[in-house]
Amino acid sequence: MTSLDEKNDIDRPWLTDAERAELQRPVNQRAVVVTLAFTGLVAAFMMTLLTPLVPELPTILGVSTSDAQWAVTVTLLAAAIATPITGRLGDLYGKRRMVLIVLALVVAGSVVALFATSLIPLIIGRALQGIGIGVIPLGVSILRDVLHRDRLGGAIALVSATLGVGGAVGLPLAAVISQYLDWHFLFVVSGALALVGGLLVWKFIPVSTLRSEGRFDVLGAIGLAVGLTGILLAVSKGGSWGWGSPVTLGLLIGGLVILILWGMFELRSSSPLIDLRIARRRSVLLTNLASIMVGFGFFASTVVLPQILEAPLGTGVGLGQSMLIASLCLMPSGLVMWAMSPVAARLTRARGARTSLVLGISITAVGYLLALFLMTEIWHMILIATVVGFGVGFAYAAMPTLIMGAVPATETAASNGLNSVMRTLGSTVASAVLGVVLSTHVITVGEVTTPSPEGLQLAFIISMSGALVGVVFALFIPRHHKAYAGSSIPDRDDLTVQS
Repeated sequence: MTSLDEKNDIDRPWLTDAERAELQRPVNQRAVVVTLAFTGLVAAFMMTLLTPLVPELPTILGVSTSDAQWAVTVTLLAAAIATPITGRLGDLYGKRRMVLIVLALVVAGSVVALFATSLIPLIIGRALQGIGIGVIPLGVSILRDVLHRDRLGGAIALVSATLGVGGAVGLPLAAVISQYLDWHFLFVVSGALALVGGLLVWKFIPVSTLRSEGRFDVLGAIGLAVGLTGILLAVSKGGSWGWGSPVTLGLLIGGLVILILWGMFELRSSSPLIDLRIARRRSVLLTNLASIMVGFGFFASTVVLPQILEAPLGTGVGLGQSMLIASLCLMPSGLVMWAMSPVAARLTRARGARTSLVLGISITAVGYLLALFLMTEIWHMILIATVVGFGVGFAYAAMPTLIMGAVPATETAASNGLNSVMRTLGSTVASAVLGVVLSTHVITVGEVTTPSPEGLQLAFIISMSGALVGVVFALFIPRHHKAYAGSSIPDRDDLTVQS
């Protein structure tokens, strides 16, 4: 069904009279794209909001370093758990409605964190902010429902790129605020941005007319939340708890068992949270597996490069730069993702989303290959970050298109939400694995301990290897597949029916 058909078909039983009247107004497609791109930037900014402040949090809050890290970890956990849930709710009850609710939760989280003077309120506020990342897959799904097909590819690429752009641009902004203002002002900014985003959505995003039938799977949501929490906690905190500790192993094994049981339950459910019969289609499954590697590759640069930039010159490893300068050196990574989104969209239209994904992950691998030989100058770090951002930008633009080309139109938000979880899982694994590598390969010069050159090279090798695994997954994504009737993007060869 085209967007024009959906706009004209306003006789839907779930719509109120006010919503039906609202659908009579013409849709400003440019305003829709700008609005959803802005909300994506806001959500991504929440993920890096506290990163520059992490070294000072133990002193500010009077807690241990490991406890202070929860202010960052909880955001990642909330994002991973909430994204598929908000996606399914969007499919059932309206994507615009869920975007507004999610942004309202971000505002609430900002208010809680604004008045926080201890760790627990800050963790609660950061968890609510983490839910905000769900607006990106919801936004991509709204684009599918609203835009003309000819404009869809570029818009998807742009909104998908905001995940990297918001983080890259947000880091130096957060660093400036943390360095020159009271740290609570971070949450004034975040709350104001989320509020503006909500107002724009209310003004420019039309009411969702395309919705799934069925009910919300409460047991499925609880099972997914518990299983993901166990696995992500074990992966993210295993380094500090000990990988062989009973707590880490219990969470990891318990989380895996719960997810297996959850999968069995979902396959038998008439209205599942995530339709695994769709998720296990070869195109969807391989795209999600490749997404884990893309998330790993993107986050690896934010883990390793600041270590080199900020380590003191006297160590023979570091470049002696401040937190702010280091953040500015990483900014081109996000900016190039934004700049290349229209190029990625054109390549997808011409050669297919699979080609864009393979190219993007391959470029990411090349970036880490260069890093093995370029580790001694500031411009080296900028070049590596830029190349990685270039590759990830192409990959981010391709993945939602591949997903939506292989799922029913009524499953777009939930399926994109699951894809977002896969990227988050890859980022979490990158943080844990590279954190272990860099903490176990160190040198000490005077009173300063930093990762050794061998440790940094090993981190780059692991990152490159992960990208190459992602290339293999992407190469096995079929060029043609049997599409569902009413598929999300009935477009060119890689997205249409070719039995």
